Amino acid sequence: MTNNKPSISTNTELAKERNRAAAERTLMAWIRTCLSLISFGFGVDRIVTALQQSVDYDYINDPPHLTRILGLSFIAIGTGAIILAALQHRQELDHIQHESYRYKSRSSLAFVVAVLIFFTGLFAFVGILIKTYSN
Repeated sequence: MTNNKPSISTNTELAKERNRAAAERTLMAWIRTCLSLISFGFGVDRIVTALQQSVDYDYINDPPHLTRILGLSFIAIGTGAIILAALQHRQELDHIQHESYRYKSRSSLAFVVAVLIFFTGLFAFVGILIKTYSN
């Protein structure tokens, strides 16, 4: 009985595992960066709101909520980047898991975290946007 599958060495399998670990580390770096962007955008909005409430609003010259737009921009960039990083990560794992390989991909915790942060960023963006235009 002949086996039609090509013989794959242990070195090849270990190299695939190292590539997967590198992809996980890359996604975690993107998660940290995007979380920082989202947090910074949210922080800008909160600080400006606190300043506006503590000081006479007319004193602060803020053309059409410029700082709120800046905060929303940081949140949007972080949210967009996290979803792009997660998609790129998924493509990389699919590339590693080619049909002729014995390697079977595990579920990615980093991918789950990336998706959760995407929804958190989207929620923060929409919340600030609604608050801005409901006043």
